[in-house]
Amino acid sequence: MLKISGLKVDIGGSRVLNGLDLTVGPGELVCLIGRNGAGKTTTFRSIMGYRQPVAGSISFKGQELVGLQTYKIAQLGIGYSPEESDVYADLSVAENIALPTWTRPSTLSEEARVERSLNVFPKLRQYLTRGGAQLSGGERKMVSVARALALDPSLLLLDEPFEGLSPAIIPIISEGVASIRAMGEAVLMAESNVHHVPEYVDRLYVLERGEMIFTGTLEQARRDRAVMRVIAGEIDVGEIAHA
Repeated sequence: MLKISGLKVDIGGSRVLNGLDLTVGPGELVCLIGRNGAGKTTTFRSIMGYRQPVAGSISFKGQELVGLQTYKIAQLGIGYSPEESDVYADLSVAENIALPTWTRPSTLSEEARVERSLNVFPKLRQYLTRGGAQLSGGERKMVSVARALALDPSLLLLDEPFEGLSPAIIPIISEGVASIRAMGEAVLMAESNVHHVPEYVDRLYVLERGEMIFTGTLEQARRDRAVMRVIAGEIDVGEIAHA
């Protein structure tokens, strides 16, 4: 479904992604994990067309995405919940969630798409008339993910869905991700904390300084002491061969 090959991205004259390879198949949950600054958000922004690579390919269902405008990428069926979880302050929760239904056709009605999103985060039902500016960080995160799902995407990008959340909100987001997974949606999730990676993840990619240092299952990553130490920030990627 999604295939990234040899992706290289420069920002401000510095190489941020250096030859990234990654795939997501239909119905898969794939996690891209790495420390802050490893290149996870740049990967997501490149997929969505916010960043233009200097080399490499990003294809979705066989169609090249590099060079396409962001709205066209969304119309192809890629939903994106960014790390910042920005919502429109002047719109209500209901309007924020419904927004993608106005921009991408679907066999589902607007009401059905919004209802499906609210089933993932039923807590939002009590906030539907509340303005975006009145939401807490955890509530904005729920709205951001629900809005991306309301696009009726074939692939959902979740950038740091647990970042900065209170312990009380994390289980709600975790249950929401599990619900989305149960729907059969393909999901690519970025995380900096390996403890937030769901046990049912299909595949794990570990990114460090713009390069992939590990691909495999969550259990394989846990057994690799050097990889786990890089993720935790205990050693530099250059030391991994000697760890």
